[in-house]
Order: sequence, then structure tokens, then C-alpha cells
Amino acid sequence: MSFKDLPIMPDKKKGVLLFYPYVSRKSPNNIKKKLLGRWLGQGPMVDKFENDFKEKFAKKYSVIATGSGTDSLHLAYILAGLKKGDEVITTIFTCTATNIPMLYMGLNIKFADIEIDTMNISVESVKKLITKRTKAIVCVHYGGLPCEMDELKKIAKKNKITLIEDAAHALGAKYKSIPVGSLCDFSTFSFQAIKHFTTGDGGILTIKNKNLEEKAKRIRWFGIDRKKKQQGIWKNDVHEIGYKYQMTDIAATMGCDSLKEFNKINKHRKKIYNTYLEELSANKKVKCIHDNDKNKEHGAWLFTICVENKDFLQKKLRQHFIETNQVHFRNDRYSIFKKYVKGKKFPNMDYLENRYLVLPLHHKVSVKDAKYICKLINKYVK
Repeated sequence: MSFKDLPIMPDKKKGVLLFYPYVSRKSPNNIKKKLLGRWLGQGPMVDKFENDFKEKFAKKYSVIATGSGTDSLHLAYILAGLKKGDEVITTIFTCTATNIPMLYMGLNIKFADIEIDTMNISVESVKKLITKRTKAIVCVHYGGLPCEMDELKKIAKKNKITLIEDAAHALGAKYKSIPVGSLCDFSTFSFQAIKHFTTGDGGILTIKNKNLEEKAKRIRWFGIDRKKKQQGIWKNDVHEIGYKYQMTDIAATMGCDSLKEFNKINKHRKKIYNTYLEELSANKKVKCIHDNDKNKEHGAWLFTICVENKDFLQKKLRQHFIETNQVHFRNDRYSIFKKYVKGKKFPNMDYLENRYLVLPLHHKVSVKDAKYICKLINKYVK
């Protein structure tokens, strides 16, 4: 089925859209004030956003705001000391943003299969890929569901390698009551427009080793020590290659406003998530991507189902003005990754590839909407 068959639904009153960004009602006025002020780029609001985020999600970690989740991932790989030729184990099923920075650095990518029930990286697949050259494991909490963190930590500790979590889907998720973002050596977040928390675009990197904080800040801004520069010391040397990866004060203003309302909005998202789960539980032909493990608290970005005739269901739902879709494609389908997957097999990914479908989950979806969507699914999937 092509995009031509099911183009993006227009933003009209009729129907339920797959994604809809949440922006605080306070933000338009606050952004207007910011636009009339001195600081548009990285300024005091970025500092405030970092501090507010740290207080809420990563109290014991250093927090670095960036221009995107991709920026955060690239910074994490650099700070982890990864070098050209190093092997990194990552998931086959994720946004390309997880793995493209590895290509920037000339890393040797080792793709792991995913779990059938959760679509998260398979621990057993990871174990089989470990070699003496493995330097890091990157896990992605698909949809907001935490990975098997205890198992992944054991593997990392045993083999003395770095564990990095791509938490782009998972702000607000918890593992054993610990917020995602406080579980690994490095954790990254994305605040891209369709995420359940957005700054238009932006990201966060959390770092366990606080000795790396100043280095991270330098690399984020061309390798320059901004504090020295702003004090008028123009002769400060640049010792390392840096990038333009900083967040703007405009984005940070949105972030600060939305952080105050995050609990309320995510409570609603979880209510919709649980409604889907309850209404579809009796249908044996519909598999919900979920984990009943009480140690895992879902972040409620995506609700995903698996059905045998995904295209048929998607078309039927669209006829009722319900927008659904697949969010990511397996990375081995892209030409840039072909040399890393030659001769490799991913049976679980093969099974799920054409069966999974993401349902609408955002602040504009009501419980009534969710029940109606489930009624249609139960009607067409028997």
C-alpha cells in the first residue's frame, strides 16, 4: 500500500488524526515575549529548561539541551569514546536517527532483532552479537515501553561496554520506579513535533558521569567554552571538534511551559492507552504491543497493535476518518545500512514488519474516540 492510497489526513474537525502536537496555551504569548527580547538562540531559558528537566526526570545526572534527538545521540556516542571501526549493537527497528550518527563516525553497526511481544531490542539477539570488539549497546524503548534494562545492564557490565538508551519515545516512562533517563551511562530524548512532549524540535542528553558535562557543552557549541567567550576571553583555544547542536531559547520556552503540564497531559494519554488495552483484550486476532511486567511503566507515546491483514484494517479505519500508520521502518531496508546486514536474518522483525499498526494517541483523542476505534477494529478483525 502506497502513500497515494492513504495520504496524510487534513487537519479538520471530522475524524481522528494519528498525531497532534501538544503546545501549552501559555507558550504563544511567552514565545512572543521572547521574540521581542534579547535572547533568541541559546540563552537563559535553555539553562532553566535543563534545570527544570533535571529536577523532574534526572536529578542525579547532568542534563544537556540540544537542537534535536539526533544531536543528543551523536553527542552520546562521542562522549562514550566510540572510535572508527568500533562495534556497536543496536536495534533493527527504530528511527534512522538512532543509527545514522554511527555512520558519521565510521562505527561498525551490528543490528539486533526485536522481541515479538514488545518490539524492543531482543536480549538474546544482543548476547549472540557480543564480541571482543563490541564497545556499546544502544537500546530504544519502543512506543514508551522500557526495554529489559536489568538484562542489558548485566551484559554491559560483564563485557565492560557502554549502555546507551535512546529514550526518544519514552519521556515519563519508568523502570522499577526509576525514570527513563536515569538508567544508563547516557540517555537521549527527542522533542520533535509529533512526540508526546515537544519543543517544535529539540532534544536532551543525560549523562551519568558529571565529569563529562563541560566537555558535552563545548562539543555542543563548536568546541568553544561559551562561559569564557561570554566573559570576553576570546583567546580561549578549541581543543576538540564541536558541532552546532544547541537548543534555542524559543524552543526552551515551549519546553518550560509544557513541563509544568506534562503530568496532566500524560495522565490523559495513559487513560487512552488503557482504554485501547481493555477494549481490545478479548479479541484474540488483535495482538497489543504491551508488557504486563509491573516493573515497567509505559510512557504512552504509541499504542501499537499487530493484525494479520494490516492494510485492509488501515483502509477500513480511514473510511471512518481514523488515521493510522506505521511509525518506523526496519533500518536494513535503507541502502545506507545494506553493508551491515548482508547475510543476516531478523525473524521477529520479518514477522512484525507488515502486521503492526499504530493507533491515534494524543491529548485530542477522547475515551469516546478510543472506544469507537476499538469497536471498528473488533468489527473488521475477526
